[in-house]
Amino acid sequence: MKPLKIAIVGAGPAGLAASLFLTRAGHMTDIIERFDSPAPVGSALMLQPTGLTVLETLGLGPAIHATGNRIDRLFGTETTRGRTVLDVRYNALPSGRYGLGVHRAALFDTLYDEVSARRHPIFTGQKIVGVMEEGDRSYLSVEGGERLGPYDLVIDASGARSELAAALPRAPRARNLVYGAFWATLDCPDGLVDQAALTQRYDKASVMIGVLPIGSRKPDMPKQAALFWSLKVADVDEVRRRGLDRWKQTIRGYWPECEPLLEQVTDWEQLTLARYAHRTVKVPYNGRTVFVGDAAHSTSPQLGQGANMALLDVAALAHALASHDTIETALSAYAGARRMHVRLFQLLSLAFTPFYQSDSAALAWIRNRLVATIAKVPPAPQILAAIVSGTLVDPFAAAGLSECDWLRASAPQPS
Repeated sequence: MKPLKIAIVGAGPAGLAASLFLTRAGHMTDIIERFDSPAPVGSALMLQPTGLTVLETLGLGPAIHATGNRIDRLFGTETTRGRTVLDVRYNALPSGRYGLGVHRAALFDTLYDEVSARRHPIFTGQKIVGVMEEGDRSYLSVEGGERLGPYDLVIDASGARSELAAALPRAPRARNLVYGAFWATLDCPDGLVDQAALTQRYDKASVMIGVLPIGSRKPDMPKQAALFWSLKVADVDEVRRRGLDRWKQTIRGYWPECEPLLEQVTDWEQLTLARYAHRTVKVPYNGRTVFVGDAAHSTSPQLGQGANMALLDVAALAHALASHDTIETALSAYAGARRMHVRLFQLLSLAFTPFYQSDSAALAWIRNRLVATIAKVPPAPQILAAIVSGTLVDPFAAAGLSECDWLRASAPQPS
């Protein structure tokens, strides 16, 4: 395909990665960001083998590994009897895969620094409220009346609250989830938790506390961990009204060993409230506007796939544009390449979430006694490892990617 002039709406990880892929293929990009200064949002995330493969393809593997923390296991127990109810190990499969716990800011910095070094244009303080197509060109409407363009293609990477997706003729309906979570990024003393594991504690399905070691955002910073606490979004104001000390005491009651983390929390401003929703744009393009990442599909964080799905989206889009002669056929190919993988993990997330975030005592009982037992019987450990890795169906070939050789280029295990 001939070189295109492409507008990328949103300077988050998906938008930044899209610009890197597309400029490498010879296209010209403008990244358009609503905020005055691009910045990361949120606390921490898990990069799975899928997302790590995308970053390796961009040449950013060493940079992200330098800031993150290798995760080999997802481990959870229920608080009353200490029964193990979650034990997913990446090495249940012979591939050598692992996850990487990272600060969201570390992922942002890795991509943003590369985009800045390559001098990709970023226009800030521009809130895009619409797209107008005139002939074979597209123009962006900016809040306040300004118009940007013309562009051959518009990529919406503006996230789950995309105004462009909401304005579609068949706009996706969002199913807001009852449960959200408080997240805090804190210094993590040695020995507090297993540094190679995402560790969780559960009380029924209504209480979930987790600690994810995420390495050091910068070489001169201490090792950190993300502490998260699941709660109903409707209860947030009441929890805050009761006071920070009472909230901390509740966590101590379930997990006393978290005290070195809790003593660092002195203000509600240190806690980020994450809200979640299930939402999917059935056809992830409209005319010459294409949707990637949370603008195309969002879900609960239960399987830890969000950022990884976004990175796969932009890789698949770049591959489709490189493999087809027209924008129309490329966008159709992109939709087809991502359809199976996105739908499967949306369905799995929808199915798993109530077992860990709901008011159902019955589902918690099933999880604690039946699921935990079945999960030990082959091939269940291998299936669970594939689900967590994001590879239950192959997402790589359709995106033009070759999965990393994890056994040859594996990250060192935490000390």
